[in-house]
Amino acid sequence: MAGTTPKARALGAELRRAREESGLGLRQLAAKLGTSHATVSRWENGARSPKPEDVAAYLAKVDASAELRAELVELARDPDGSHWLSVGMPDQHRQLAALLEIEREATKITTVSPLLVPGLLQTADYARAIMTVGEVPNDEIDMRVAVRLGRRDAILRKDAAELRAFIGEPVLYQLIGGSSVMADQLRALLKCSEMPNVELRVIPMRSEWHPGLEGPFSLDEFEDRGPVVQLENRVSALFLHEPDEVGAYVHAVDKIAAVAMSQAESVELIGDAIGRTEKAR
Repeated sequence: MAGTTPKARALGAELRRAREESGLGLRQLAAKLGTSHATVSRWENGARSPKPEDVAAYLAKVDASAELRAELVELARDPDGSHWLSVGMPDQHRQLAALLEIEREATKITTVSPLLVPGLLQTADYARAIMTVGEVPNDEIDMRVAVRLGRRDAILRKDAAELRAFIGEPVLYQLIGGSSVMADQLRALLKCSEMPNVELRVIPMRSEWHPGLEGPFSLDEFEDRGPVVQLENRVSALFLHEPDEVGAYVHAVDKIAAVAMSQAESVELIGDAIGRTEKAR
């Protein structure tokens, strides 16, 4: 699946979900569409991008709602473009679904998070505190926290991905959720650092300029296709997969690693931060 893009994967996942909800099997739907089951399978796993008219026909056969048809037909426009920018819902929900798929299949994940604990390593209470103060609707918080915790499967599963996490030193001294929540979060970081597939390193405040100061990003790598970069802010998210664009972030990771503390130094600093946080109770 060398040509798979994040947008094509998200579209395929939505199509598969709609088919399964209709109760139709892969071969049944293919027969209704007058195409091969292999073609439909490639649409659903993102290996091949269906045309908007293919998506419309597919969704008509599974009796999808008019709203879903309109959304997915639009998503099918330029699914193999050089990047995928989402602004607002439901496109951001689809990007999140694509991110979960990407992390589940990644063999190596690098996350650079200068201002917050990375999402993959957040505790439920820490994530909930961020979402509450960030004014996420109350009826969505539980679901979003569950999804965030579900991302940990990428580093806990049997064939777990390798995780390199670079965290800004200021993160250790925040009091997100209060001192008790923060102390528990820091202890969780220490526990994660003991995992054989996790490398946790702190970027010191007293360092020269490095690309991490430009903002957070994640880099996901795979055995069977090229890497993907995800950038996110308060109102939008962006996936990059073109080699030149991704290459800039691969180089950025090298520069960040050059200024970051060793894992042993980082663990010692986190332990010290736990002591300070507990005194603040």
